[in-house]
Order: sequence, then C-alpha cells, then structure tokens
Amino acid sequence: MNSPPVSWHSLDFLAVAESQKSSLEGLSREQARQRLKTHGANELSSLPPPNALWVLLHQFQSPLIYILLAAAVVTFLLGDYADSTLILVAVSLNAVIGFIQEWKAEHSARALMKLVSPKARVVRDGREQTIESKGLIPGDVVLLESGVRTPADLRLFQTTTLAINESTLTGESIPVHKGTEAVAETAPLAERRCMAYAGTVVTAGRGRGIVVTTGARTELGTIAAVVREEVSPESPLQRRMTNFAHVIGYSVGIAAVLAFVVGIASGKTASEMVRVGVALAVGAVPEGLPVVLIITLALGVRRMAKRNAIVRRLPAVETLGCTSVIGSDKTGTLTENRMTTMDLWTSDGFTKAPSERTSPEHLASPLRETLEAGVFSNEAEVDWSSEELSGDGDPTETALLVAAYKFGLEPAQARQQWKEIATIPFESERQFAASIRRADEGDILYVKGAPEVVLGMSSRLRSADGTTDLDPEAVLKAADEMASNGLRVLAMARGRAELKGEGGEVLPPRELTFLGLQGMLDPPRAEVKDAIEGCRQAGIRVVMITGDHARTAVAIGAKLGIGGDNPEVLTGRELDAMSEKELQEHAETVSIFARVSPQHKLQVVHALRALGHVVAVTGDGVNDAPALKAADIGVAMGKSGTDVAREAADMILADDNFASIYAAVHEGRVTFANVRKVTFFLVSTGAAIVIMLLAALVLGWPLPVLPAQILWINLVTSGLQDLALAFEPAEPGLDEKPPRDPKEGVVSKLLWERTVLAGFVMAIGTLALFRWEYLRTGSLIEAQTIALTSLVIFMFFHVGNARSDTRSLLQISPISNPHLFTVSAVSLAVHVGCLYFAPTQAFLSVHPLDPPAWIRLIAVASSILVVVEAHKWIRRRWPLEGSFRQRERKHRAWPS
Repeated sequence: MNSPPVSWHSLDFLAVAESQKSSLEGLSREQARQRLKTHGANELSSLPPPNALWVLLHQFQSPLIYILLAAAVVTFLLGDYADSTLILVAVSLNAVIGFIQEWKAEHSARALMKLVSPKARVVRDGREQTIESKGLIPGDVVLLESGVRTPADLRLFQTTTLAINESTLTGESIPVHKGTEAVAETAPLAERRCMAYAGTVVTAGRGRGIVVTTGARTELGTIAAVVREEVSPESPLQRRMTNFAHVIGYSVGIAAVLAFVVGIASGKTASEMVRVGVALAVGAVPEGLPVVLIITLALGVRRMAKRNAIVRRLPAVETLGCTSVIGSDKTGTLTENRMTTMDLWTSDGFTKAPSERTSPEHLASPLRETLEAGVFSNEAEVDWSSEELSGDGDPTETALLVAAYKFGLEPAQARQQWKEIATIPFESERQFAASIRRADEGDILYVKGAPEVVLGMSSRLRSADGTTDLDPEAVLKAADEMASNGLRVLAMARGRAELKGEGGEVLPPRELTFLGLQGMLDPPRAEVKDAIEGCRQAGIRVVMITGDHARTAVAIGAKLGIGGDNPEVLTGRELDAMSEKELQEHAETVSIFARVSPQHKLQVVHALRALGHVVAVTGDGVNDAPALKAADIGVAMGKSGTDVAREAADMILADDNFASIYAAVHEGRVTFANVRKVTFFLVSTGAAIVIMLLAALVLGWPLPVLPAQILWINLVTSGLQDLALAFEPAEPGLDEKPPRDPKEGVVSKLLWERTVLAGFVMAIGTLALFRWEYLRTGSLIEAQTIALTSLVIFMFFHVGNARSDTRSLLQISPISNPHLFTVSAVSLAVHVGCLYFAPTQAFLSVHPLDPPAWIRLIAVASSILVVVEAHKWIRRRWPLEGSFRQRERKHRAWPS
C-alpha cells in the first residue's frame, strides 16, 4: 500500500533534510549509488509504440464491414467472383485509409520525457559537479541558475532573486519569486514558494534545494500518470456511426431472414435465396460510406488548416461542430501571455499608457520619476531593435522598461548613465526590490513593490511642485481601482540611500517619497471578444479555467464577455470542499474557475461531460494535458503550447488564437452537415434497393437487379455523387443554430422519415418500369437494365434533394457546388457509356436502351423531386417533435 504524499512545502528545511538523511553538503557518491538502486532513475517511463497489426485489424471492427466480408465469402463460394472482388476492393480501401489516419496518433505521456533536463548541477562529496539528471535521487542538493530547467522536485533552502516560470504547471504567466520559508500544508501549487518543480524554468536569480521526489513521483510525473490513465472519449460522430452501423446490421439481418423464409415458403431453392440475401446485404450496406466519411472529414481538416486549426484526429473535425461548452485556459489563450503597463497613477491622477512611442517633452515630473523608478529598480533586458520589443527576464520588469520607452524615455541610456552600486533583490517575504543609482546629486534609492509595503516606507508624495503630504487611503483606493480592472499593481518610490559602512549592505528603506503606481495586464487578444460572442450566438457556452487569481480572471472575463457583468466564480479551494454532485450542479452556471490545479481542471471536464455536454477544452501547458485528453475534443496552442499539450490534443491552433476555435466550430458544423447529407443519400438509395428486392420476392418476380449491378451503383455512380456532396458549402444561418443534441443520430428523425418515403418512391418507380419492360419484351436482361438505369437516374435527381434538410432545391444555386454538378453529369455519362460498351455489357449483364425507354425513365425518376419537395414544405410548416428544426425555433442564445 502506497503511503500518502508528504507535504514538503509545509516542513521546515531542517526537517526535510533530516527526513532525507541529507545536509547542505549533499550526499556522498556511495550514498547516491545505494539510493539510486532503491528509488530508481529520475525519468519517466515511455509507452510502447502502437502495434501495426492491431491498428490494421481495428479497421475491420464494424458491423458494416462484417456484413460485407460475409457477403464476399458467400459470393466467392457461389462462383460470383466479380461481386466478391468488388466487395473486397471497397473494404480494403476503407481499411487502408483508416490505418493511415490511426497510425498517425501519438502518445501524450512520451512527450513528458522531453521536459526532464538531461543535466543537473549537484553537490556531492562536498563539491559541485554536473551529472545526468536521471542519476538524481532524493537527498541530492541541486543548484539552480537562470535559464536551467529544474530536474526534479526540490525543497529550496537558499535563494538569491530566484524566479521560476511555472506556467506549464500552474497556468500563471508571471514567474514566481521563490523563497525558503515553509507555507501552509493546504497551499495550492502556485503558492508553494519554497518549492521548485521538475520541468519548470528558472528565469532569474540563483538557488539551492534538496531533492524530495524524482521521476514518476514528481508533480510532472503525476500528470504523466493521469494523462496515461485517462482514456480519450469516443467522439460524438464515432458514437453516431457505431449506432448507425448497428441499425443497418440489424436491418440487414432481419430482411435476410425474412426473405429466406418467404423464398423457401414460395418454393425457391436455398442457393437462390442465398444470392437474394447477398443482394440484400450489398444493397442495404452503404459500403462506400466509410471511405466517403473519411474523405469528408479530411476535407474538413483541409479547410480548418487554412484557418489555422490543425486537426490531429479526424473525428475531431465534427466534434467541434456539436460542442456545447468550451473550457478555455486564460494565459496565452484568451490573453497574449505578455505583461503590458496599462495605467499609471501619480499625484496628478490616472494616465493611460500609450500604445506607440511618444515624445517626453511634456512629461510631468511625478509621472517621469515613476517611470524612471521602474527602469532603475529592474533586472530585465529588452531588445530595442526588435519591433515587438521582446525582453529577457521577468515579464513584469520587461513591461516597466517598455512603458518608459513608449513615454519617450531611453531606458538603456539612463541605466548606463546612472550606474547601479547596490541592490536589494526581491523576496516574497519582503514584497519589494530596490536599487541604488549613483547620480550627480548623490546616491539615490529607487524602490518598487506591493503598494501597501512601499507606502509603509514612505512619508511624502511627489507632486508637480515638489512634495506634498501623503494620503495612504487615496493611494490604496487608486491601487484597488486598478486591481479591480485585473491589473497587477506595483508602487514606485525614491529616497536617500543608506549603506551600512563603506560599500556595505543597503539599510531598510525609510522616509521615502512616494512617486506613483503602475498597473500591468496580460491583455486579452483583440479578436477573442468577437469570437466569444460568436460562440454565444451559436449556443456555445465559454468558461474560463485558469490557475490565476480570481480577481484577475473575473476582470479578464468581463472584458471578453464571459459570464456577463457578474460572473459566478469558483476557486480551487472551493472545488476541494465540493462533492462530485455539488460540482455538477455548479458547473451549469459557473463561468470562471480560478486558482485551479490540473486535477481541478480534469474534475470540471468530467462534471460538464456528466451533464451531457460535448466539451472542448483549450490549453497550452503540461497542466492542461489530462483535461485535453479527457475532453470530447482537446485544443492545444501551436506556438506557445508544450509538446505534452499538443500531443494530448485532438486539434492544435497554429496561431494560438482563440478566435480560430470559432472558425473551427463553423467548419465542424459544415463537415457534419455534409456527413449527414452523404449518409442520407446513401441510406435512402439503399432503402430503395432493399424495398424493391423484398417486394419482388413477395410478388414472385425475378431479381430486378444483380449484386454486381448494385455494387456498380454504389461504387461508380452514387459513389461519385456522395463524394461530391462532401464539398457542399455552408447553409445560411448555420452558425446561429444551437448545438446538435449529442443523442441525435447521424441520420435525424426527419431524415429517417424522408429515407423511408424516398425509398418507397424509388422502389415503386423502379419495379413499375422493370415489370413494364419484362412484360413488353420477355427479356430479363433488358428488364434488369431498365431497373438498374432507373435507379441511376433516380439518384441523379435525388442527390439534389440531399443538399439541404429543409431548404427547397429551387433555393439552392446549382453552381454553388460545381463538383456535384460536374460529377452527377459524369456519373450519368459513365453509366450510359457502359450500356453501349461491349466489355461492360458482359460484366454487368446489361443491354442498350432505345429512346422511348429513356423518356419513360426520366419521366418516372423525376417524381422523386416532387415528392421530396412536398415533404420539405410540410416539415417546414409542421416540424417533428424534438427535431433539430423545432429546437432551432426554441433556441435562445446563452446570456451575455
């Protein structure tokens, strides 16, 4: 039985060192060797590669494929080699395409290996040395410095301005300034400042810590285990197609048994009835559907790629189309993942930071000195030659430098002119940093830090005329107003430097002159607000799931329109106190989940899915990977995202832009609409063939069409037309419709009704023409040719009916889908050509037709247009109860 994990962050360092039987001098080489045998290497085990044979066999696991394979075997045994060959070609093509797509699937947990640093600097035998990180064991003392990746989970005992970017674990964009003091046992991951976690990156300073966990026992390893154990849910389309396959399979089985019983009772032989059964199976099973389905999804993939959404798994194309909730990370997804100074406050009031560089000529003294304080008490560096003004160091300090530059100052020149002679580095316990600069008038101390801390050091306020009395309440009111807008607020002050002895340490600042405040924001992406509004209009709810503070999350949410003016918020600590049922109750109304851990995010996804929602989750960090995999569709960031997030996701945004999700939703809806059109067209024509064969059997007539002729229809004529349906453009109003009911099948109630109606019309028309020709000529071949050709012409007209569930064919431009127009003409021409070409005449057992026959065929087949148009008109006026059309009328968008 595994012991519960130790809360190392809540223990004093001496207790940690004693527990690990270590010291500040680290371990000896012999101790390390012995412990490595006990604890194992500091690495994450990799997953075995997928088995190619299993992936290939998986392509045949479908009731539709089973039926076709059985039909191929039966026809082969009966000597109908043409039929069996055509069936096997269709099945093999489907298997090859499916195998190629599934083989591309990658393992998420394997990417976590890349986040383990290959080297680590440690203290062993009392001296510093570099070893491979996989050789680290609990008790080792590890040295950290700027730019390195933390190789294991460490309890820190020494820090010097140490800052670590933990965004891959916590989702926060701001590096965490580390200290050595223990924190509460209940402190969330983002607030454990005395810990450094494997996979995180040191952005500034130095530190030392003792290894407490390695490999799979680290926080990173815990996430790897969750990702590995989490099973990707079956997509809505996969569920629909599985259910559809079962319906077809049961229908074929019932029809075959019924036909066999009726045939034997009427005196037919078992061999004849087996052939009838094969014909029914081939006619009812849309063998071209798997291939066309994959091609339709692939076309959706291509369209999405043009809109910066890269799909890794084909069913994800359709899943976004029926998504009802999008759970989005904040940092880097809804925001730009960079700090920007937005507002400044001085004795003169509030000032908006300019978006472009301005002239400093009329810069008032309080504002100028506030900006200078941000420049001087600063360790970041900015590439001033870059248009984006990219920085190296803490994003907050970079923002201070950029703000001064945009107000017209020259940060690099000023820092070079006013040399730094001493510093007080930032510590979380102090909540401020300071720098002493040597100027003409003497040494000046510049301070930046938390407003309440800097106020406690200050006695006067800088004004335009000099200094004035300091009103702490007014300053705190201004700071609170900034914070309520989601800004991170820093206070600036200056004063006389006091050193302890010549060149000694800096004495604690006091009697400072308070200069002003700077408020920084990780700004929302400009286009995201419109995208969220578009999702709302489409009936898709957007919720924010972030590791950031609740106040910041609410402010960003308000700017983007998430949850309205007063969004309901839940924090990670509140989630910990909830039962699974309570979380599900809140998940329907909460718009912002703040200060959450990876486990919390996963719980939210499970709660939303338990409520029946189709959930899409966006993210970019390691912490997002379990939720990305557990969601119906995971959407990772392509630029800023980690390998773990990208490989756990179903879709990747190449531009890291939430707005691309809205474009993907549109394409997903178009794709499913086309899948539905293709399926309806194939199933309705299959229904016509089944009804026709059963009716002929009951009436005691010969088979109107042969199995090879049915395959000719499915693969050559209708097979080309259903492929062209995949290119149908979006119908008007598609983005204003509510998400589809996840329980609704790939063929809706409305289309099942139309399938039966169209099937009877085509079957009756074909049987009438078959009987007419058989009685007129006495030739079964000519009668079967008429029946085959009537089905082809019926499909030529009927494919136009499939272009919309509700709109009249007269409302749709024939050239809006030029592929369909061209392919329909070509497929008809191919069939006509086969009637007059000797080799195909023999292969298909057909005969040329005379002109009067063509007139009769066109007159009868065009009836399908009249009947379906009438049905559309009726259902527009009287929708079926529970139909998509009726839900569309009742739909009300999510409140803004």
